[in-house]
Amino acid sequence: MKSVLFKHRSIRKFRPTPIPEEVLHEILEAASRASTCGNMQLYSLVVTRDAALREKLAPCHFNQPMVTEAPCVVTVCADVHRFSMWCEQRDAEPAYDNFAWFLNASTDALLAAQNLCIEAEMNGLGICYLGTTIYTAAQIADILGLPKGVIPLTTVVMGYPDESPELTDRLPLEAVVHYEKYTDYTAAEIDELWAEREESALTKRLLEENGLPNLAQVFTQRRYVRKDNLAISESYFALLKEKGFFNN
Repeated sequence: MKSVLFKHRSIRKFRPTPIPEEVLHEILEAASRASTCGNMQLYSLVVTRDAALREKLAPCHFNQPMVTEAPCVVTVCADVHRFSMWCEQRDAEPAYDNFAWFLNASTDALLAAQNLCIEAEMNGLGICYLGTTIYTAAQIADILGLPKGVIPLTTVVMGYPDESPELTDRLPLEAVVHYEKYTDYTAAEIDELWAEREESALTKRLLEENGLPNLAQVFTQRRYVRKDNLAISESYFALLKEKGFFNN
């Protein structure tokens, strides 16, 4: 397990080879074994293999080629709908139509997604998470026919790799681990934690391409800018209300 986790890389080029049914079933079953709030399994995995439907989903992910090239696209959803139906059919009144249960369902869903990805990699497949899901969640929900109580969180494209990219860098462990209590960072520590990444060849290329003085400004002025962040937040909040997660 450790060797698979330490070798993870995002794959963006795939061979068209279909995933065998038995392999896909094992991957999905592994996802279903993830930890879950109260054993409620507040998630759904929408597995899309149909080429025409993947073509419909592609614009929701900014037409990244891997959406149509990978043989399998899995839309990971927070889902309180199924559990609520079960309660109602047994004269038990569900109270899961609120933000707290969106958070519980999101935790369930993302744990299942990570199980799915690890099992896929153990079977020789490549995966890539698509953050574009929350940008266009309403359109995805419409295409996939998601009912009230179900909302997209992320998408995983999955298939046999047609590339072998280098491992991406990560911040040193001391950047993300705090022992006993949270220890805030000094300005000098922030500089030290990002030093290797800021000095990398990739960063130097990005600075040249964007005409900016540092990597932080590439993030704030090019990749994840304020106006986009606010627009995405507004549209996702609207979908949360439409899907019934704001009875607070």
